[in-house]
Amino acid sequence: MILLDIRNLTLEIESNGVLVKALDKVSLSICEKEIRALVGESGSGKSLIVLAISGALPPQWIITADRLTWRGQNLLKMNTSERQKIMRRDIAVIFQDPKAALDPSVKLGEQFRESIPDELINVRWWWQRRSEKNQIALAQLTRVGIKDVKKCLNSYVHELPDDVCQKFMIAMALVSQPTLLIADDPTRGMETSTKRQILSLCKSLNHNSDLSILFVSHDLLAISSIAHSITVLYSGQTVEDGPLESVRRKPFHPYSKALMDSAPSFRPELHPKSPLTALKGTIPTLQHLPIGCRLGPRCPRAQKACVNTPVPRTIHKRQYRCHFPLHIEAEENTVDNNEGENL
Repeated sequence: MILLDIRNLTLEIESNGVLVKALDKVSLSICEKEIRALVGESGSGKSLIVLAISGALPPQWIITADRLTWRGQNLLKMNTSERQKIMRRDIAVIFQDPKAALDPSVKLGEQFRESIPDELINVRWWWQRRSEKNQIALAQLTRVGIKDVKKCLNSYVHELPDDVCQKFMIAMALVSQPTLLIADDPTRGMETSTKRQILSLCKSLNHNSDLSILFVSHDLLAISSIAHSITVLYSGQTVEDGPLESVRRKPFHPYSKALMDSAPSFRPELHPKSPLTALKGTIPTLQHLPIGCRLGPRCPRAQKACVNTPVPRTIHKRQYRCHFPLHIEAEENTVDNNEGENL
């Protein structure tokens, strides 16, 4: 069953009196028990998609979509209280910068207790309720790997390191027992052991608690260890979508291939000080978007037809936008052979 369904999501922002499309017909969906990775370099619009789902965009920005639904309910037509109810119980968000997302004037313990839904408290009197909330907070923070839990609860956000604040955000997001967790680059800046712990926790929650996860990152090594499917974003557009292993093995879009090639390699035959693989150029600004395919000026396969905007195409559970895709001839032959065998 599809939980979150986004089709042709467009976000327009006014810049110097002109509307520019920060997101242009973005599509993705998340099913039950699925971990979907949303990848792309900085400036691709990943965090804007998170804000659009959570309803945290500024009111002057113009958002439209053919479909933006949660369990079939249209999120764009909901009022503020209905949207907040879904975000409080069904969808939890871990934002990119935990120190900016947390209240600097209130101790973390008080913030955590406020995030615990009343339905999880089974006692009547206020002093009993506070005690039970403290027990829930201790259990959740221990679960995500925070060692000195009491110190954490009695501290302000500026008194703790970034990785502890990130773990605290994860614990606070999970306390409401959500159906979908949106993690906006949750392992950013973490050391390897801490990163492995967070990824292991996400994988365990998906396996044991049937938690669906939208994992937003550009850490391809982290993504490859937990995700089932992947959506590749470039300059506010979805350029490729499909099962992770299929996209890793045979990326159709040149940008997807560039992302895969840029991941660190630990092959023993790799020579010391070998140059890093990177796509030439930089992502365009919203005020100077290229005509047609937005990757065109950087694409090694660009041709004259790329001045026209590519349309989404689907083949074998894969979707891509490219006039001259990679590996497509072999994939089409495989599909034709399978259809012939079935006949």
